[in-house]
Amino acid sequence: MKPRQNRRGFLSPGLDLAGLVSAERRDVAGKVFLFSSRYLTPKKEKDMGQGISKLTIKGYKSIRSLENFELRNLNILIGPNGAGKSNFVSFFRLLRASVEGNLQSTLNSKGGAFTNLFLGPKVTEQFYADLQFGYNAYQFTLIPTTDNRLIFQDERIVFDSSHSPGLSVNRSIGSGHNESLLKKQLSSVRNRNIASYIYPAISSWVVYHFHDTSDFAKVKLPCSKQDYEYLRSDASNLAAFLLTLKSNNPKEYDFIKETIQLGAPFFEDFILKDYHINPQETLLEWKQKGSDDYAFQPSQISDGTLRFICLATALLQPNPPSAILLDEPELGLHPYALTLLAGLIQKASKQTQVIVSTQSAALIDHFEPEDIVVVERQNGESIFKRLNKADLKVWLKDYSLGELWQKNVFGGRPARE
Repeated sequence: MKPRQNRRGFLSPGLDLAGLVSAERRDVAGKVFLFSSRYLTPKKEKDMGQGISKLTIKGYKSIRSLENFELRNLNILIGPNGAGKSNFVSFFRLLRASVEGNLQSTLNSKGGAFTNLFLGPKVTEQFYADLQFGYNAYQFTLIPTTDNRLIFQDERIVFDSSHSPGLSVNRSIGSGHNESLLKKQLSSVRNRNIASYIYPAISSWVVYHFHDTSDFAKVKLPCSKQDYEYLRSDASNLAAFLLTLKSNNPKEYDFIKETIQLGAPFFEDFILKDYHINPQETLLEWKQKGSDDYAFQPSQISDGTLRFICLATALLQPNPPSAILLDEPELGLHPYALTLLAGLIQKASKQTQVIVSTQSAALIDHFEPEDIVVVERQNGESIFKRLNKADLKVWLKDYSLGELWQKNVFGGRPARE
């Protein structure tokens, strides 16, 4: 089966990834993509981790006002540098830290509270957010203090039962506190039912950032074999995570391994064993085809290949977090690897909510217009707009989404203010 193309030969959204890769590597691609349901069976939507259905953010960094913005299972953010894509992603990182009781330490590590307010505290008196998880919602208002902190003016949980208004709840869980009280609601008889939907969702978010591939990057260093519960945001425990996956989920491990082989045909397998200096640790050693059992070190993996290994593992993990966020995952990847990455992102979105910030026109060619969120700066603030396929119908007959972006048909390019 040939990949679908438009009249100009560009790959169409909804690419049949199996057809594309099998033409070059039928032996592996047929096994991995055509029969991938053997390894990963998409969960039903009701069984997925609680995803955000609508999001409101006011007064956070460059986001002055984003109201009732719909988030889908797949959200690809594009736009010029400085538009606010990274600020949007950092909101998720900050909120996860907050519900785990690390709000103040996270603010301090990022320059203090004032840097997180739109144009500073003289312009923005409060930072407000409302996250809707179906019928449940989590709302909070943070206000600055004179010593450069943010404290909760109000923190609130909501259950909206439109069919039975008598069951609806809109309840404050506290005010004037330094750290979120959401986690404590799990032990509250009054609030635990609502909190049990909201807290697990937020606390499991992971913003994956695999940019550091230097000699001292943590992914290249030995890690504890006990650090395997989830893949860390910088993949510092990748070796331990894969070692446990190989033992407990061999089919998923094989799926990851064979997907890596599509992007790096010389790669055969990982050698995950006790680290010779400390048997309680393991190292991301590997072997290439035809090398017998010679163990290559992590430093002998190219930067692009290492990033692709991290991405494949994150997107194909059998029990993903409720939301996976990727900030510019295309860095250092070959165009062919970008095609594979697009397929992995689409596959992951069948199991969890995926948010990707990218500058790659080639990457967005593999998605539908409704998957794309254009982020632009207008008068110093970030503006978010989801594309509509009907508006681009005529253009898409002759051009790919990436070309239309480069032609500035739907915005997302630098502009004078």
